[in-house]
Amino acid sequence: MTAERASAASSQRDAPPAYDPQALAASLATAAEKAAKVIGDFAARQPDAGAAVYSDELGLGKAFFELASQMLADPMRIAGAQADLWLKHAELWHSSWMKLLGADAGPVATPAAGDKRFRHADWEQHFLYDYVKQSYLITARWLHHNVASVEGLSDNTRKKVDFFTRQYIDALSPSNFALTNPEVYRETIASGGQNLVKGLNNLLSDIERGRGRVKISMTDDKAFELGVNIATTPGKVVFRNDLMELIQYEPATRKQWRRPLLVMPPWINKYYILDLREKNSFLRWATHEGMSVFVISWVNPDARLAAKSFEDYMREGPLAALDAIARATGEKDVNAVGYCLGGTLLGATLAYMAARDDRRIASATFMTSLLDFSHAGELDVFIDEEQVRSLEAKMSERGYLEGSEMANTFNLLRANDLIWSFVINNYLLGRDPFPFDLLHWNCDSTRMPAAMHSFYLRNMYMKNALREKGGITLGDTPIDLARISVPTYFVSAIEDHIAPWKTTYEGPKLVSGKSRFVLSGSGHIAGMINPPSAGKYGYWTNPAVGADADAWLAGATQHDGSWWNDWRQWVSSHLGKEVPPRVPGRGGLKALGDAPGTYARIRAES
Repeated sequence: MTAERASAASSQRDAPPAYDPQALAASLATAAEKAAKVIGDFAARQPDAGAAVYSDELGLGKAFFELASQMLADPMRIAGAQADLWLKHAELWHSSWMKLLGADAGPVATPAAGDKRFRHADWEQHFLYDYVKQSYLITARWLHHNVASVEGLSDNTRKKVDFFTRQYIDALSPSNFALTNPEVYRETIASGGQNLVKGLNNLLSDIERGRGRVKISMTDDKAFELGVNIATTPGKVVFRNDLMELIQYEPATRKQWRRPLLVMPPWINKYYILDLREKNSFLRWATHEGMSVFVISWVNPDARLAAKSFEDYMREGPLAALDAIARATGEKDVNAVGYCLGGTLLGATLAYMAARDDRRIASATFMTSLLDFSHAGELDVFIDEEQVRSLEAKMSERGYLEGSEMANTFNLLRANDLIWSFVINNYLLGRDPFPFDLLHWNCDSTRMPAAMHSFYLRNMYMKNALREKGGITLGDTPIDLARISVPTYFVSAIEDHIAPWKTTYEGPKLVSGKSRFVLSGSGHIAGMINPPSAGKYGYWTNPAVGADADAWLAGATQHDGSWWNDWRQWVSSHLGKEVPPRVPGRGGLKALGDAPGTYARIRAES
C-alpha cells in the first residue's frame, strides 16, 4: 500500500510555473546560504581524517568478489552473454530506425506491468526517449539475468548479489536524471530552470534535516496531527508502563460483545497504521461492530530502555494488557489480534501461556505474521552474522537501533516507489511532497531497544528457533508453539515482501488448535488495511490447510472485497453474549488521558 499510494500521490502535479528571473535569483541565493550552512555543519561533525576506517558492514565486497570469481571461471559464458547483449541492441537499433522511417515496428523491450517510471507519454511517443527507455530495459534485464544465473554461489551471497544488483539497476534508470527524463526536461524548459534550483533547495533542506545525511521528505509533515486528522477514533489511555500505553476505545454501539478485543501492533512502527482515517481504520470499524477494543501503543524507546528484552515486551505488553483489561471490564479472557511482529509476539506469548495453563486468550488472529522464519523475504539480505555483529556494536553504544536505519532498510525494499519517485518529484521537478497520511505514518519511525532487537534477530531470523520445541525460553519456561490449542485465524497478503505468504502459511501447521488461513490481495499494508467500504483487492479462502501453499491457492475460492468480512464471521463465535457498553475510565481503571496518548507522539528524532 505504501508503494502504491506513494506513486499515486506523487502523480498529482501542478502546472509548471512561469519563468521568473527574480524568483530564480532568490532561490539561488537561498540555496547558496543553505549549502554553506550544511557544509559547515558537516565539517564540524567529522572526526580526524586519520581515524576513518573503511568498513564493509553489508559484506558487499566479499559477495561481489565471489560473483566475479565464478563468472571469470567460465569465459565462454561471458562471451555468449556479451553476444546476446549486442544482438538485442542491434535489434533495438533496427526497430527504432524502422519506426523513425514510418514503418510499423513493435518495441523490443517494454516496461513490466506496474512499472510507473515510464508513464509519461514521451517515453513511448518521442523517438529519443523511447530509444533510451528500451536501451535501459534491455541492459538492465541482461545484467540482472546474468548475475542471477551464476552458479556456485552460496545462498547468502546469491541473495545479496541479486538484491544490490537490482538497487544499482534502479538507481541508473534514465527516469532519475534530468536530461533523460522527458517530464523533467519539459519542466526545466517551461520554468527556465526554476525547478532545478527549487529542487536543490529541497535537497539541502533534507540534508540539513538529516544532519548531514539525505533524509528524503515523503510528505508534508505539517499537514497531519495525531488526534486531529489521523488517529482520531475516540478513546482513553487506561494503563501505562515503561513499554506501552493501553488504549480503550469508546463504545460505538448501544451494546457490546462480552469478550474484549486486544490488538497488538508491531513495535517496528506505531500503532496508528490501524487508525489512520475514519474510512480505513480497523480499530474504528471493530468498535462499530460492537467490540470492546483495546490496542497496545508501544513506546518509542531511548537509551534508558536499552536492556529491555523480548521477554520484557511479552510481560509488559500482552500479559500486562490482559491484567489491565480484566480490571477495566471484569472479563478474564479476550480475543487477540497480532499484526506483523505483534503476531510473532502473540505466538510466543500463547506458547508461554500454554506452558503455564493460562487460558486468558480465547482466540488468536495473526495478520501477516511470521512464526516460521525459514524464508523471511528480502530482509534476509540484511541479516547475517557479520551484519548483526556490526548492528549490535552500534546498538551497544547508543542503547537502541536508530529509527531512521530501520526505515531506510524498508524503503530499499521498494526503492523505485519509496526513494527514486521522491528524488524525481522533490529534487528534479522541484515540487513539494504531497500530503499523504500513510507516508506520514511511514516516516514516523521508531527505535528498537538493543537487548530486544539482538534477541529477535538472532533467535527468530538467524536460528529460526521459535518454531522449534524448546527453541526459545521465556521466563525460565521453554516454549512450544505446538501447545497452542486456541482457534487461530491467519491472514496474509499475496504481494507481501516483508512477511511472504508462503512462509506465513507455515503458521497454522505449527499450532495444534483449529486454524483458518486467508490470503488477501495486495501487499503488507494495503492487504491488511482494506476496509469493506473500499471494495478493493479481494481475498482467497480454502478450508483445507494442507502441506503445500501452492496447492492451497490452486484450490482456493476467490472473493471480492475485504477479508475483514470473513474475519468478522469467523470471530463471531468467539465474541460471547451482548453486554452494556463499557466506557473507558468508568470501570476498574481510570482514564489517564485521551487517545492516541503520549507514547505515540514521541518522535525518533526528538
